[in-house]
Amino acid sequence: MSNYKARQIHLIRRPVGMPTHDDFALVEVALQPPDDGEVLVQNRFMSVDPYMRGRMRAEASYAAPYQLDTVMYGGAIGEVMESADASLQVGDMVLNGAAWQDKFIAPAATVNKLTPFDPDRLSLYLGTLGMPGLTAYVGLLTYGEPKQGETVFVSAASGAVGANVCQIAKLKDCRVIGSVGSDAKAQWLLDEC
Repeated sequence: MSNYKARQIHLIRRPVGMPTHDDFALVEVALQPPDDGEVLVQNRFMSVDPYMRGRMRAEASYAAPYQLDTVMYGGAIGEVMESADASLQVGDMVLNGAAWQDKFIAPAATVNKLTPFDPDRLSLYLGTLGMPGLTAYVGLLTYGEPKQGETVFVSAASGAVGANVCQIAKLKDCRVIGSVGSDAKAQWLLDEC
């Protein structure tokens, strides 16, 4: 595939119940070479989050709904493949909101350069070192304000935010009780988290 072609996932109809393959289309689009101040990015990792299901509805929830027949979006990590901006070089890794496509052209100012501490674990920046980790940290420590020895209850404890809340609460010497949807999720929390 040419550098100037991208594959995108479009929402083509609003799901009823669980989304199915028929609700989406894989679309190939032509891209223009980057203009001054723009970069061509190839996504390496994308985040698929629970909030995305709500955005597939026609009515707005706390976020605007996805538009039909256009590329969906969400958090991603990509590599700069071409740059027409001095702030980003070929090979730089960037955080972006252009998930659900393998390549895209964007103004350099709309992506955030990432200097990973471990280039082999980039996906951490979409989880523990990204929005879910920050949500867990701020939510628990700023708003929950747990004290040593207190009990912290975490619903959806095996989710991206919940699993981080559990670990932070344990580090604060709290007793943690979590709810999960299956025995396998509970075991994963005990074994891995």
